[in-house]
Amino acid sequence: MNRALTLHDLVVAGTAVAAGIAAGLLLRVTLRWLGERASRTRWSGDDVIVDALRTLVPWAAIAAGAAAAATALPLTSRVGHDVTMTLTALLILAATFTAARVITGLVRSVAQSRSGVAGSATIFVNITRVVVLAMGFLVMLETLGVSIAPLLTALGVGGLAVALALQDTLANLFAGVHILASKTVQPGDYIRLSSGEEGYVVDINWRNTVVRQLSNNLVIIPNAQLAGTNMINFSRPEQQLSIMVQVGVGYDSDLEHVERVTTEVVENVMTDITGAVPDHEPAVRFHTFGDSRINFTVILGVGEFSDQYRIKHEFIKRLHERFRAEGITVPAPTRTVTVQPGVAPVAIPHQREATESLS
Repeated sequence: MNRALTLHDLVVAGTAVAAGIAAGLLLRVTLRWLGERASRTRWSGDDVIVDALRTLVPWAAIAAGAAAAATALPLTSRVGHDVTMTLTALLILAATFTAARVITGLVRSVAQSRSGVAGSATIFVNITRVVVLAMGFLVMLETLGVSIAPLLTALGVGGLAVALALQDTLANLFAGVHILASKTVQPGDYIRLSSGEEGYVVDINWRNTVVRQLSNNLVIIPNAQLAGTNMINFSRPEQQLSIMVQVGVGYDSDLEHVERVTTEVVENVMTDITGAVPDHEPAVRFHTFGDSRINFTVILGVGEFSDQYRIKHEFIKRLHERFRAEGITVPAPTRTVTVQPGVAPVAIPHQREATESLS
C-alpha cells in the first residue's frame, strides 16, 4: 500500500520539474551560442547538428525533471510504470525527429557540396527521412510493449498490392535513383532534351526532375521520361565548353591579316569578359568560298552554357569595330540580274527568262 502524499513530496517533485525546466532553458541558450559559432565555419553540417539539438536537448532535460518528480511522488506501481513509459516514448519520438533532421540535413549538405548549387537532389533526403522516421516509430512501439512482428508481416503482405497500385510512382522513384547513382545528371547541370526542353537542373525528387529555363520558367519532367530520352548535358564531363561564331570577309581581304586581327580580338575577349576562359587558345578556321565572301569559323571558350550569349555579344561588337578600323570589309550578299535583249518572256506569270551573274 502506498504512503500518503505529503508536502515534502510536492516540494521535491516541484523542485525536480523546475530544475528540469531551468536546465532546458540553460541548454537552449548554450546551444544558441554554439549555433552562432557553428555558422562561422565552412562546414554546414555543424549548423544542422546544433540546430537539431536545440530542439531535442531542452525537451530531454524537461522530461528528465518530470521523471525525477514522478519518482519522488508516492505513485502506484502501475501509474509509475505508465508515466515512465510515456516519458520514454516521448523521448524516443523527439530523438527520432531530431535524428531525421540531423541525418537529412547532412545528406542535403553533402549533396549541395558536390553539386555546388543551392538546390539539390531531394530524392535521397526524402528516402532518408522516411527510413529514419519508420525505424524510430517501430522502436517506440516496441518500447511501449506493442509487438511489431504482426505489423511487419502485414507490411510484407500489403507491399505487393501497394507496388502494383503505385507502378508509375515507383518507376519514377527508381529512375531518379538510377539517374543520380549513374551521375549522368546532377543538380546544377545544364541539359537539353531531344524533345527540345532545356535548362538548369534544379532538383531531382522522388517523382520528377525540375528544370529551370533561362527565361526563369520551370519545366517538370517525370524521372522515367528523363531516364528514357536522349539528352545533351552541357556540364559534363566538364562545365567549360567551346562555341563557334561564323564570320565572313571580302575576297579582296588579306587572310593573314584577317586571322591575326581576329585572334587578337578573341584574346582580348577571353581576358576581359566575365565567364570567358582566359587560357583558351584562339582558333580561326577558314572553310568556305561563299557567293560574295570567304567564310571562316571562330572558336571561343566559355565557362558554362549561359555565358555564351554574353561572350558572343562582346566578341561580335569588338570584331566589327576592329574590322572597320583595319579596313576589313564584311560584304553583304549581292546579286546582279542581266536581261538579254531580244529574248521573249517566258509564258509564266510574273517571271521571264534571265541569266544571272554573281558579284
